[in-house]
Amino acid sequence: MTALKATTASKSRRRAVTVAALAAGAVLALSGCGAGQISQTASQAAAVNGNSANVGSIALRDVRFLIPATEEFNNAKGGKAVLAFSAINLSDKKVDELVSITTDLGQVKIADKFSIAPQTTVVADKPTAKDAAEPAADKTGDPNAKPVLIEVDGLTKDVTPGLTYPLTFVFKEGGTVVVNTPVDAGPGSVRTEPAKMDMGH
Repeated sequence: MTALKATTASKSRRRAVTVAALAAGAVLALSGCGAGQISQTASQAAAVNGNSANVGSIALRDVRFLIPATEEFNNAKGGKAVLAFSAINLSDKKVDELVSITTDLGQVKIADKFSIAPQTTVVADKPTAKDAAEPAADKTGDPNAKPVLIEVDGLTKDVTPGLTYPLTFVFKEGGTVVVNTPVDAGPGSVRTEPAKMDMGH
């Protein structure tokens, strides 16, 4: 009777060990799948189309060329392109100013003085019809100010989606920074990097 109990107990222990091993394997497999999904999600870029850079106390965000919307701004060789971005002054005290933007693509024209007060943002974009009808506002960090028009005139070549073009920004206080600038991919577009892990699922 004692031997029978010992044999039964031994079989029960073996079954318990087998079940535990299978459960551990399942957990590892699920962890592997989860890790692959997290890596892929983490590789997605923010839902903006432009590039970014920091120089001094200035943070440039969503720097991009706008997609052609009119015959005037066609992004074609010999024509014009519009540059868009947000410039954020992170300083608590100093006003900064965009002195110039240069590029081999053509001559950059800044329509208005581009000063940025401390802790404020100034936007470069193509003004809408409503903006054009309103009186000019102070661009020094006024949140209600219409966007500043910055265009590249006399393009030396086509400005094509999928490529980036170096632009050199010069700020009075912050200094100089080069931004490799893409063409706006359009509304609702999200740029993603290839997934770094493929667990075969």
